Amino acid sequence: MKKILHILSILTVFVMFSFASQDFYSSMTKVDYVEGSKTLKFTTKLNTSHISDAIKINPNTAQFEAEVKKYVNNNLDVFVNGSARTLTFTGSQVKGETVWVYFESGGVGEINSMRIKNTILLGTFPKQFNLVNIAYKGQQKTMNFQRGKEVNEVSF
Repeated sequence: MKKILHILSILTVFVMFSFASQDFYSSMTKVDYVEGSKTLKFTTKLNTSHISDAIKINPNTAQFEAEVKKYVNNNLDVFVNGSARTLTFTGSQVKGETVWVYFESGGVGEINSMRIKNTILLGTFPKQFNLVNIAYKGQQKTMNFQRGKEVNEVSF
């Protein structure tokens, strides 16, 4: 019995160390349609050190926000009913290990389909996983993005 417990404890340590060495790379974007203003509002959550590694800028510097804005704008394309939408940066916040980035696109009428190309951090981290949740007139849709599957489309 002692031998079995000893073997189990060694296996437990190996399993714990195998998980400890794995970093999880992900971003999450929430898209909300505001019917009154006909605006799509985007809120993207990123890991501070991951985006800092991608843009090669320290998050404590003055140019960090401008570089994050440029990076997200270059790595997120949105098409509504087949037409490209311009995303306007509205702000960002660094809160410890998290960076929040805010964009919007105005003048959006009825949405029949939405196609998104999301390559955020995919070039820097091969195992990166990006999630986009869309709320439109009481409907919820979810899109997943990773290397090899950078474009996704939903219909309403």
